[in-house]
Amino acid sequence: MYFTFSVVYLVFLLAWAVVCIKERATVDKIHVAMGALLLFKGLKLVCAAEDLWYVKKTGTPHGWDVAFYVFGFFKGVLLFTVIVLIGTGWSFLKPYLQEREKHVLKIVIPMQVIENIASVVIGETGPTKKDWLTWNQIFLLVDIICCCAVFFPIIWSIRSLREASKTDGKAARNLEKLNLFKQFYLVVVSYLYFTRIVVPAFGRLLNYRYHWCAYAAMEGASFAFYVFVFHNFRPVEKNPYLFVGDEEEEAAAGVLEMEEEAFEL
Repeated sequence: MYFTFSVVYLVFLLAWAVVCIKERATVDKIHVAMGALLLFKGLKLVCAAEDLWYVKKTGTPHGWDVAFYVFGFFKGVLLFTVIVLIGTGWSFLKPYLQEREKHVLKIVIPMQVIENIASVVIGETGPTKKDWLTWNQIFLLVDIICCCAVFFPIIWSIRSLREASKTDGKAARNLEKLNLFKQFYLVVVSYLYFTRIVVPAFGRLLNYRYHWCAYAAMEGASFAFYVFVFHNFRPVEKNPYLFVGDEEEEAAAGVLEMEEEAFEL
């Protein structure tokens, strides 16, 4: 299963590279970071597949476990960083980050370092080891902090777009951006809730022979999340952030008036 998903992600990366080459005039730094995220995700799954194969063949858990943790570290850092950067509109809406957005990154990146250290300790030891439970609690706490932190930039962007819609006279453009950020916010919430709460709870209900179903659900949800994000924030000439049709302007102005209380955070 892991090997199959790794092939899917590496094909995904190849397709992303083709899109970026075709639309190189509109490629931004964020698209390079997204490509790196796909690379490390695919490499992590390759190592996970080899590690389990090694356990099956030798009975010892030390195949490509070091590479697995290294690639997992970069994937975890890049995932939350990409979510934060997209949420701020960096490289799409603006070429810079505000101070409060930099503070979010200063929280998320060190937290990801701590989370990956905890993940290594948990993966390489067991419940009988000293401090194993403590590291589990640290892992869960840090994960919750990171998940909560990434919501703030998206919320700030939604609110700033609402305010801009009242002042800059570009209703259709703001409506496109606002709808995109709302969708992004809801997808991020759903993805984090499903992978952090629903899947672990589902796994505890399964017989050990069927634990692979929980991992399959986790990877399936992750792939769906990646497809949504990469499709909506791909480099295109008429990006929803930038393009607006003149004929849509008048209709959008009326819609924005109704948007004020339709989506409360």
